[in-house]
Amino acid sequence: MARAGRKTGASSSGGSAGGGGFALTVAAVGRGRGEPAQILFDNYVARLPWPLRLVEIRESREATAGLKAAEGKKLAAAVPEGARVIALDPRGDTLSSEAFARLLGDWRDSGVRDAAFFIGGADGLEPAIVKSATKVLSFGPMIWPHMLVRAMLAEQLWRAASILSGHPYHRA
Repeated sequence: MARAGRKTGASSSGGSAGGGGFALTVAAVGRGRGEPAQILFDNYVARLPWPLRLVEIRESREATAGLKAAEGKKLAAAVPEGARVIALDPRGDTLSSEAFARLLGDWRDSGVRDAAFFIGGADGLEPAIVKSATKVLSFGPMIWPHMLVRAMLAEQLWRAASILSGHPYHRA
């Protein structure tokens, strides 16, 4: 069951939420429950200039055939129509913070209204979801806990926004 997430970050005046701006969706397997990683995620998201909607897909503890496929369908259903999608997967491309900022800035500046990010659970993402993504990114070859990946993504989104706006947060 998907828990349609909270709208956090900047006011919901942009993107699909209403207006003509840029909006973000993070569709993730698992639920944040006040963990330090969730608090860190919320902290960075609150700084964003773009509205962000978090959609959490209930994680099943059962290792059943078809589990990843079922999670993949729920993740895909959370994405606004026409969104550019980034799947976070250890086999994806690695980008510098500057390159990630350029990617988001190019999408925003070319009129893309929505960007969405897929974060899988303990067993990763359904291969079909990864294949269907606009881009597949990795935070390196190591495997990271999916709750920590949320916090890392939120920090990189804030860093990208700061790079694009000339804010001094990013010092390269």
